[in-house]
Amino acid sequence: MNKNFIDINNFNKKQIDEIISIAKKIKKNPNKFSTIFKNKTLGLIFEKQSLRTRLSFNVGMQKLGGNVVELNSKDIGFDNKREAPKDVLNVLAQFIDCLMIRNNNHKQLLDLAKLNVIPIINGLSEYSHPCQILGDFLTIQEKLNDIKNIQLTWIGDFNNVLISLLHLQNIYLFKLNVVIPEKIIKLNQKELKKYNNKKLKLLSDPIIGSKKSKCIMTDVWISMGDKNKNKVKYFKNFTVDKKIINSASKDVIFMHCLPAKRGQEVTSEVLDGKKSVVLHQAKNRMFIQQAILIYVLKK
Repeated sequence: MNKNFIDINNFNKKQIDEIISIAKKIKKNPNKFSTIFKNKTLGLIFEKQSLRTRLSFNVGMQKLGGNVVELNSKDIGFDNKREAPKDVLNVLAQFIDCLMIRNNNHKQLLDLAKLNVIPIINGLSEYSHPCQILGDFLTIQEKLNDIKNIQLTWIGDFNNVLISLLHLQNIYLFKLNVVIPEKIIKLNQKELKKYNNKKLKLLSDPIIGSKKSKCIMTDVWISMGDKNKNKVKYFKNFTVDKKIINSASKDVIFMHCLPAKRGQEVTSEVLDGKKSVVLHQAKNRMFIQQAILIYVLKK
């Protein structure tokens, strides 16, 4: 049975701790892992734009001694027009050892993973972004140490990154304030109810939600593939600015998965400021991607 990495809620705390531990070991002694994937090949399919995910998997796999082949879904007929994705995957498995997919079709990821042909990694879908959140979790642990007693605050949209954050919070039960506009709360009530627990608070006031917070997280208001372009109007006063940062803990860190729309979900003053750890966060994507690859490919 292959190990896949599709969603954080497919794992338990022990398994996630193992992945985080591997990432920390790689950071501490990268040379120890430099030949671990000799003669192994990772396939990458990007159906959506990518900078950090593309770089982190490409460079990360190569630093582990492996090979990388980037595949255009249309060129190889992965768009279901030339042949069934199942058939494409079976052929790919004759050449590669693992496949990362970044798409707008979460169901396809689940279906391919169920085939148990080769490990499938979710590099982002319209539903979730587990690689991002595990990289963020590594950053939070490094910057804040005591994850059990900290207060995190999400300010922004109900999107794929937040869903993966909610998956993680439901496992570790750290304090999390989810601050999203009332209109968007109403539109997503059914999904939000799945994650209810005593450590999770649902709010619509960014100032109240950021009080005592050690970490403020945000993302773009309109994600790639989001067809509701008019919802920007719901985010009045949701821009993470100096006022919101000042209402949080004195040692607060600011996180953004990037790319950022400066002046929209965050001001340049905050994004480029001393509280911002966005570049540390971005670099950690490589270490967590390497750890995920080791986890799914180890025998």
